[in-house]
Amino acid sequence: MSPSFLSQAAPSVAVEIGPAAVSGLALVRHGAPALFAGHAVEPLAPGVVSPSLTSANVADPDALARAVAAVLDRLGGRPRFVSLVVPDNAAKVSIVRLDKVPSRADDLEQLIRWHVRKAAPFRLEDAQVTWAPGAAFPDGGREYLVALARRDIVREYEAACEAAGTIAGIVDLATFGLVNAVLAAGLTEQGDWLLVHVTPGYGSIGILRGRDLIFFRNRAEGTDETLADLVHQTAMYYEDRLGGSAKFARVLLAASGPCRDDAPSSLDVVRRQVEERLRVKTQTFDPSAVARFTDRIAPDRDLLQAVTPLLGVLARGARE
Repeated sequence: MSPSFLSQAAPSVAVEIGPAAVSGLALVRHGAPALFAGHAVEPLAPGVVSPSLTSANVADPDALARAVAAVLDRLGGRPRFVSLVVPDNAAKVSIVRLDKVPSRADDLEQLIRWHVRKAAPFRLEDAQVTWAPGAAFPDGGREYLVALARRDIVREYEAACEAAGTIAGIVDLATFGLVNAVLAAGLTEQGDWLLVHVTPGYGSIGILRGRDLIFFRNRAEGTDETLADLVHQTAMYYEDRLGGSAKFARVLLAASGPCRDDAPSSLDVVRRQVEERLRVKTQTFDPSAVARFTDRIAPDRDLLQAVTPLLGVLARGARE
């Protein structure tokens, strides 16, 4: 996995595999905004994909491969490589601070692995571990954004792409793509800001200091704790442990994934709860600022919501 908003250029076609659907998007031209030509969404039957850190994610590999193939066909064919976006809760994300950064890459890797070993819910020997540099400090220290997932779980998603006739050139998390979409839209702040990501199956929260992610947490759907509860706990942690002020410079809500009948009301519920808990006004991210489509002047809300993380992964070139 590779944090898209901090990493190298991606292939020009991106595919997201989520618990409810497979989505795809094709890039025509980088720019501000970027130009996209093809988009497709293929629903998945319940239970085909069930994201998890520690157990198999794909219950029906054939059904998933058919869905990926159908999306690629509607995008115009099978490219050699795609950017692959997977659910946040298929991986564990940590922010590691190093007081001193080793000069040798091998030493840096070993130090990062040592820091995340205790928090990993599986053996690191069985994990795929990737990282990217984050916030730097005047004393020479630096934070690193680290994502780790079991290799066999990542392989399940990659295998679906290969069975559909393509190769996952990079593998990314949905909220990382969403963060990149927000950055590509120019919605960064000088201060600290909070991002709340609502999507079928789970919700994620990130705190960014300018362009650097300094906190990340994920909550699966169906737990006793609501997303608003998690936001409230995050705000308290931010003040107590991260040196935050009483208020964020911006609180941004964003939805992604296929629209369901209850999706707008769910987002509205989260908005009301977050505003009540934090006593701030929230904003809803509008992905139309990131992209234009060749086949329509104003893409509808359902389309934009379905492909928002993919917009972020592919629109990275607009910032480079």
